[in-house]
Amino acid sequence: MVHSIADARTGAQSCAYLDDTYLEQVDTRVIAVGERDGTPWAAVEHCLFHPQGGGQPADRGWLADTEIVPVRDRESGLVVVTAAGDGSLPSLAVGERARARIDLRTRMLHAALHTAGHLVEAVGRAQGWEMAGSIHFPGQARIEFQAPDTVARLADPEGREEATAVLRAAVATAVADDLPVSARSLPDGRREVDLGTLHSAPCGGTHVRSLGDLADVVLPTLKVKKGRIRVSYSATHRSR
Repeated sequence: MVHSIADARTGAQSCAYLDDTYLEQVDTRVIAVGERDGTPWAAVEHCLFHPQGGGQPADRGWLADTEIVPVRDRESGLVVVTAAGDGSLPSLAVGERARARIDLRTRMLHAALHTAGHLVEAVGRAQGWEMAGSIHFPGQARIEFQAPDTVARLADPEGREEATAVLRAAVATAVADDLPVSARSLPDGRREVDLGTLHSAPCGGTHVRSLGDLADVVLPTLKVKKGRIRVSYSATHRSR
């Protein structure tokens, strides 16, 4: 059962996690509650929690001091939260005030990895490669490209190392130049993220303020698998 936002007369949900990557907590109010497969959930007006999606893992967070897991509810379109693990979501009523909080260190890592992924995509596209897939999870981050005219040349280990060196140099230059990272809404409602004038892409993820916030950006030698170029990478957020 879902108690709708319209019935509660509380307005729409705003994605606070997109407004400010570094916002750690917010006092908000419950706009919807419900149950899915026997599991209670709640949605808040100012949603601080990034749900898993777009290759980015979900935030770790708390609502009213209860650790939660945020997910996108397909039926309502809301980002809703359920209790993490074996915990129980507190009894919350529509209109009730509640404090939302995230693990900021985890958020910053996710933002750094997602932004670094866009940067890897940018330098790969500069080689004439077309992005075919991406994942920004810690320990699994990679961008895959399609480049039929290039794959044969990369069959040789020396060729792969040379191509990786070009990517590493381009990434290092962009980070050293501290290109700004910004987001804007397109006329069709999509959100686009820009890395200065280097790269633009539709994206609903969290990002650092500028490429100078990235630290320890590492690109192991690329691999070729099933006709795709796989560029793995790792990154952290520079200490604040």
